[in-house]
Amino acid sequence: MRYAYYPGCTLHSSAKEYRLSTEAIAERLGIELAEIPDWNCCGASSAHALNHDLSLALPARNLALAEGMGLDVVAPCAACFNRLAYAQHAVVTDEATAARIGQIAGRPVTGESRVRSLLDVVVSDVGAEALAEAAGSKLEGLKVAAYYGCLLVRPPKVVDFDDPEQPTSLDSVIEAVGAEAVDWSHKTECCGAGLAVGRTDIVVRLVGEILAAAKEAGADLVITACPMCQANLDTRQRAAESASSETFNLPILYFTQLIGLAMGVDPRRLSLQSHTVDGWDLLVSKKVI
Repeated sequence: MRYAYYPGCTLHSSAKEYRLSTEAIAERLGIELAEIPDWNCCGASSAHALNHDLSLALPARNLALAEGMGLDVVAPCAACFNRLAYAQHAVVTDEATAARIGQIAGRPVTGESRVRSLLDVVVSDVGAEALAEAAGSKLEGLKVAAYYGCLLVRPPKVVDFDDPEQPTSLDSVIEAVGAEAVDWSHKTECCGAGLAVGRTDIVVRLVGEILAAAKEAGADLVITACPMCQANLDTRQRAAESASSETFNLPILYFTQLIGLAMGVDPRRLSLQSHTVDGWDLLVSKKVI
């Protein structure tokens, strides 16, 4: 299984733990990630609010580079996946758009390289049986809330992945690695995304609602496939506790870190120590590490 790998900006900066855990599990699952040479920022999450053509040309250039490799694209970040999928959808459904965007991007783009989220690759190409075989059963007794957020499964005509209202892909990963996927109400609710700086009050309120729902469902921790979601739920958690007078203390992990833990990957290689809400004691108490 070989893919043109688009890490995006965040996996090389604030979400380095997502990159490290992605690379760690890819090795063990037989996923070959060939990083796209000279890739550029896809424009998430501001380009689409500033210039429509630029919001398509930025990700389209990466698609053109992947087409040159003759490979489908895999993007771990939900926001990157969404923007790349938007660009692909735009160029394959409108010839005039394809020509205009190709000119702006400086190279022709056909949309022939399919855009995949890493979660899709793990669920659809690796499969639950192979994942379970690689993972073992050391996560038994761990209750996990699968948080999809807005961009991973929406809009359905563009991303073409999972159900936009009742997705199950992350839940299936949780179950495959031996943990329990809790049934909860806020798995696709918005965390506030890029409003984290400009309207922190909105993000704190939304984060509080999401974490309260996860806590009420009995979750020990939350997993996600989106760096923006992870950052908001993790770094704004203490503010949400203060605003609501509740104590959540819910570690927010990437799904790749959960898989890595189930496989017995060294927790330091998964960069578990990088998160604001420390989950080390919880994982020790659950005999995960």
